[in-house]
Amino acid sequence: MELLGRLAAMGDLVRWRVLALLEREELGVGELARTLQVPQSTASRHLKALLEGGWVARRSEGPSGLYRLAGPAMPDEARALWHLTKPALERHPEASQDVARLASVLADRRVDSRAFFGRVGGEWSDVRRDLFGERLTALAMLELLDPSWIVADLGCGTGEATQLLAPCVKRVIAIDRETSMLDAARKRLSKSTNVEFRQGALESLPLKAGEVHACVMMLVMHHVPDPEQVLTEAARGTRSGGTVLVIDLVPHDRRAYAASMGHLHMGFGAAALKQMGKAAGLSVVRHRELPPEPKTTGPGLFAALLRKGAPRAD
Repeated sequence: MELLGRLAAMGDLVRWRVLALLEREELGVGELARTLQVPQSTASRHLKALLEGGWVARRSEGPSGLYRLAGPAMPDEARALWHLTKPALERHPEASQDVARLASVLADRRVDSRAFFGRVGGEWSDVRRDLFGERLTALAMLELLDPSWIVADLGCGTGEATQLLAPCVKRVIAIDRETSMLDAARKRLSKSTNVEFRQGALESLPLKAGEVHACVMMLVMHHVPDPEQVLTEAARGTRSGGTVLVIDLVPHDRRAYAASMGHLHMGFGAAALKQMGKAAGLSVVRHRELPPEPKTTGPGLFAALLRKGAPRAD
């Protein structure tokens, strides 16, 4: 009966994810909340249940508490369940994303520690942010773009990517299916003189063949019924040797997004993207998962660079 009680108490996936994280690192409530992308009150509730069940241990550090897997002190039934569940949990997409977010949380802890002890390395990030803002690095990196390029922002939405691109290239063609999105983008970019707005579906782009040097698709592909067709159209509109940049979701299991935000696909793995790109006449030359920000609540993201024509070394 005690084993059944433990099974009932562990009927929430979040609690297993907590155990996986606490096996890796001793963490505070706030750090767990940021890593799991849940409110701190939710993390506290799960920790309380795990603490009462003997799954985790707590030690005090000043006014706060740090939690870790109970280890040898864990009851035999709990330890047996953990060892049985751990291999399957390690293959779960949420657990792998937890590990990536944990690295970011721990990096913040190290910076905070340096700042606390007055070391210059820790203080400089805060000083630079106060002086120059959060977007300095990203905006400066855009200057690496070729200023002679014509770039298409596919599924431009309200024009956030177009706004960043416009000062750095010759022209941006902002394309979206929805009139309301284009109206918002026009308002945002009313002072830009090198942006052209076109209405049309991504499966049948209002672009001439080879009209642009590059296409950008930011958080678009998981909304379209046929992402391979969208890549095919992007390839058609891009000149030979040109590039297509895709930023989208890694595979995840948040099925509620289908109803709440119209997601048609549960993210894309590197192999699936490579296969779709090949069918569209594009070669994946670079693919990487983006480091997650601890304060965000969405699934992980990737950035992939695809080239039209034969791949070449960068």
